[in-house]
Amino acid sequence: MANTFTQIYIQVVFAVQNRAPLVFCEWNERLHKYITGIVQNKGHKMLAIHCMPDHAHMFIGMKPDEALSDLVRDVKRDSTNFIKDEIRPVGRFGWQEGFGGFSYSRSDIDRIVRYILHQEEHHRRTSFREEYERLLKEFGIAFNPKFTFT
Repeated sequence: MANTFTQIYIQVVFAVQNRAPLVFCEWNERLHKYITGIVQNKGHKMLAIHCMPDHAHMFIGMKPDEALSDLVRDVKRDSTNFIKDEIRPVGRFGWQEGFGGFSYSRSDIDRIVRYILHQEEHHRRTSFREEYERLLKEFGIAFNPKFTFT
């Protein structure tokens, strides 16, 4: 086959170090644009992004020529540097090691975009820990709750 055709949709979830509530809503517009730029400069498509005080969600249309772990590593590293250099938070900021990556079909796009863009509403009812463990269970990912957030 002469060309490569793919359709890969991934929701990525990652937390602030120690799940500290350090991402302030007044940062979101700048931070979302910056992270979107990282993703797009690597040839992927940002479908939705939203940062909560203690975690972040990205929903991307991913090209197959990069490992998801490499993309997330670069997003976390570069956005940490952006926050430190441009936003200059009080105290030390960093993203926690690891992430969750969850794949979806094309028919799920609208639902997942709405879910990510309405995180504040969602988290009035559900904690980040509950949300993350639900995703792990929904996708059949084995985990030990004792060590999920260490």
